[in-house]
Amino acid sequence: MSGVWVFKNGVVRLVENPANEQSSTVRRKVLLHTPTNEVINSYASLERKLTSLGWERYYEDPDLLQFHKRSSIDLISLPRDFSQFKSMHMYDIVVKNRESFRVIDM
Repeated sequence: MSGVWVFKNGVVRLVENPANEQSSTVRRKVLLHTPTNEVINSYASLERKLTSLGWERYYEDPDLLQFHKRSSIDLISLPRDFSQFKSMHMYDIVVKNRESFRVIDM
């Protein structure tokens, strides 16, 4: 007997192929710019939004996109490839810009 035990709604059950099970329930996370209600779908779009909020781009590390705000010690570091932009990066942006961004399920 192989698989993964899943606890959902007070019931425990064995899922033999968790990949198939998750594909129907997992939703893709996206970053939403709340003032414009726009989903961020590229780094160019994200950079425009961040610079309008006072973030400056750092060019020191070629493997990362980095943004810093002069008025704080915060640093946002993102992978260079937008396809590697994960929910943990989105939440980092949200925590540092609570009034301007949200992470939602698509």
